[in-house]
Amino acid sequence: MPKILKITGLEKTYTSGSKELTVLHNVSFEVEKGQTFSIIGPSGSGKTTLLGLCAGLDQPNNGSVELCGYDLNTLNEDERAQLRNNKVGFIFQNFQLLPTLTALENVSVPLELQGSKNAQKKASELLHKVGLGDRMDHYPSQLSGGEQQRVALARAFSNDPEILFADEPTGNLDEETGEKVIQLLFQLNKDAGTTLVIISHDLDLANRTQQILRLKGGQIIANQPTEVL
Repeated sequence: MPKILKITGLEKTYTSGSKELTVLHNVSFEVEKGQTFSIIGPSGSGKTTLLGLCAGLDQPNNGSVELCGYDLNTLNEDERAQLRNNKVGFIFQNFQLLPTLTALENVSVPLELQGSKNAQKKASELLHKVGLGDRMDHYPSQLSGGEQQRVALARAFSNDPEILFADEPTGNLDEETGEKVIQLLFQLNKDAGTTLVIISHDLDLANRTQQILRLKGGQIIANQPTEVL
């Protein structure tokens, strides 16, 4: 299978005053196109830093990231942003919806910015898919946490991404609501044929993906297939 994400020898160090803190040390792995993949580890293990590097939101001190066939080291900031807009979806723990926009607008505006002709129609279809057909005109403050994350799910799939990064997607939800969101995420992902990379500390969630990479202290301690439920 072709590789949609290829990480080679990744190092990330932050300097604070005269001190240097190495957050990631010699991290290498690959994700196949269409795979479900999870990165797990305790707080402070470097998961979120790694996500930022994989998506080109930050740059490593050493090593390389190939995303959707592009070497991110060779792209400038604008080119990396364009790659994300066209090929990458994101879901965050804190939803990151725009509070002044309705659910429909939160999903359709990114499409409109890309020049999509039928942004509202597509946004409406996605919101119906996630069970929010009757909540499209509501603002984030009028929606529950689970509903907000379902809007974020619809938005994440709106640009037909080749790869989707989900950072602690159920971190702010209770167990029952989180389970519904995860079922939706996997179903939407399967329907769209997207590659899914989940960052989590939840082993039960990770066990639902095909491959688990374990981080500890900024280093890979395991990278193995799982028994998919």
